[in-house]
Amino acid sequence: MSKTPAEPVASEFTGLRGILWPIHNFELKKFLPMGLMMLCILFNYTVLRDTKDALVVLAPAGGAETISFLKLYGVTPSAILFMVIFVKMANALTRENLFYTIIIPFLVFFACFAWIIYPNRYALHMGLETIQSLQVAYPNFHYVFPVIGNWSFSIFYILSELWGSVVLSMLFWQFANHITRVTEAKRFYGLFGFIGNFGLALSGSLIYVCSNYASTLGENIDTWGLNLKIQMSMVVISGILTMLLYYWLHRVILTDPRFFTEGEGGGKSKKDKPKLSLSESMKYLMQSRYLGLIAIIVLAYGITINMVEGVWKGQIKIRFPKENDYLAFMGQFSFMTGCVTIVMMLVGNNILRRLSWKTAASITPVMVLVTSLIFFGFIMYSNEIGDPFSPFFGTTVVMAAIMIGQFQNVLSKATKYSLFDSTKQMAYIPLDPELKVKGQAAVEVIGGRAGKSGGAFVQSTLLASIGGGVTLASLVPILGPLVVVATIAWLVSVSGLSKKFEELTKGKPADTKKSA
Repeated sequence: MSKTPAEPVASEFTGLRGILWPIHNFELKKFLPMGLMMLCILFNYTVLRDTKDALVVLAPAGGAETISFLKLYGVTPSAILFMVIFVKMANALTRENLFYTIIIPFLVFFACFAWIIYPNRYALHMGLETIQSLQVAYPNFHYVFPVIGNWSFSIFYILSELWGSVVLSMLFWQFANHITRVTEAKRFYGLFGFIGNFGLALSGSLIYVCSNYASTLGENIDTWGLNLKIQMSMVVISGILTMLLYYWLHRVILTDPRFFTEGEGGGKSKKDKPKLSLSESMKYLMQSRYLGLIAIIVLAYGITINMVEGVWKGQIKIRFPKENDYLAFMGQFSFMTGCVTIVMMLVGNNILRRLSWKTAASITPVMVLVTSLIFFGFIMYSNEIGDPFSPFFGTTVVMAAIMIGQFQNVLSKATKYSLFDSTKQMAYIPLDPELKVKGQAAVEVIGGRAGKSGGAFVQSTLLASIGGGVTLASLVPILGPLVVVATIAWLVSVSGLSKKFEELTKGKPADTKKSA
C-alpha cells in the first residue's frame, strides 16, 4: 500500500538531504510560510530587544541596574495581567481573531513611540536634576527613580519583553503545535528556527548599519530619534507581514487535509474545546506535574540568563555611553548570534532526530553553566589581572569582559534557540487541548517572565539593600553560586520531564495531572 503525502516517513531522506533538509517537496507549502512567520517575529524580537536595552541602560540617571527593577515590578505584573486577559479572550475569540487582536496593539504602540512619544520626551518625563535629587534623598531607591522618571522608556521595555513571550513563545508556537503532527515536528521545528534565525542575523546587520549611519549625521539632528523611527518602521512592516502569512495559512493550509486534520496537531476544535473560567483554568494547570516540570525549566533559563546579562550590559554601557554606539554594538552581537544559531540549528535538528529528547534538552543548561562560570570568574579576578588585559590583545579589562560576555551570550542563546525552544515546544504536543492552550500560556507568559524576575528580585533586593550607585559587577560572588543552583534544578527537571514525555509519545498512561 503506497503512502499518502500526509504520511511522510523521515527515513526516506538519506545523505546530505537527510541532514540538511528533511522536508518533502509537497510540504514546502506548509513549512516555508511558518518558517517566514518565525523569521519576521524573530526580526522584531531582536530589534526590540536591542532598542529597549539602549533606551533603558542609557536613559538619564539610568543604567543596567534599572533592568532588574523593571523586570520585577514592571514586566512580571504586566505578564500576569496579560495572561488573565488572554484566558478570557481565548474563550471568547477564535484562534485567528485572537492572534490579530493581540499583535496589532503592539505594533500601534511601537509606531507611536518613535513618531510621537519620544520626540516629546522632555515634556513627558522627569528632568535629570529631579531624578538625581531623589536619588540623593533616597539612596536605597537609587535605580527606581529612573524607571519612574523615564516612564515611556519603561513601557517600551515592558512591551518589548512581552513581544518575545507573547508573540513568539505563545502565539507562534501554539499555532505551530496546533497544525503540526508529532512526526512532522521532529523534522520541522529545528528548521523553523534555522529559517527564523536569518531574521536574527538580518536585524542585527540592519541595526548596525542604521546606527552607524545615524552617528555620522550632523549634531543639529536628533540622530537617536531618527534611528528609532527607522527601527520601529521596520518592526511595523515585519509585523504586518507576519499577520498576512498567518491569514494565508488559515485560508490555504488549514483547509487542505494533506497538511492539517483537526485533532492531530492541536486536539479538539474550537467548538469542542472545554470552556473553563479563569479560576478553573488555573486550578487545572496547578494540578499538572508535567506542566510544572516545563515551568521549572523555563524559570531556570530566565533566572540564569538574567543574572549574567545584567552584569554584561553594565560593562557595555561603560565602553559605549552613546545610544547609537551602544545599539550598533548590540546589532553586531545580534548578527553574530544569528549566524552561530543558524549553524547550531542544523546541528540541533539532527540531534533532535537522532538522539533522545533528554540529551537534546540537557545541552542548553550545560552550555549556560560552563560559559557563565567563565564570565563570572573573569569579572571576579579582573582586578588582579590588571589593565590592559593582555599585551597580546592590547585591550582593556572592560573590553575583555565585554568580549567574554559576548562569547557567553552568543553560545547560550544559540543553544537556546536551536535546542531549548524546540525540545520545550515538542513537550507540549502530546497534551490535551486545554493543557496545551491555557497551560502553555501560563508557562510561557507567567513562567518565562517569573524566571527573569527571579533573577531580577535577587539583584534588585541586593542593590536596594546596599543602596547608592552600587553596580551588578560587584555582586558577582553572590550571583555565581545562584546560577549553579538554578542550572542543577534545570537538569533535574529535564530528567523528570523526559520520562513523562516518552510515556506520552509512546501512548503509555503518563501522570500528567498529578499534583506536584
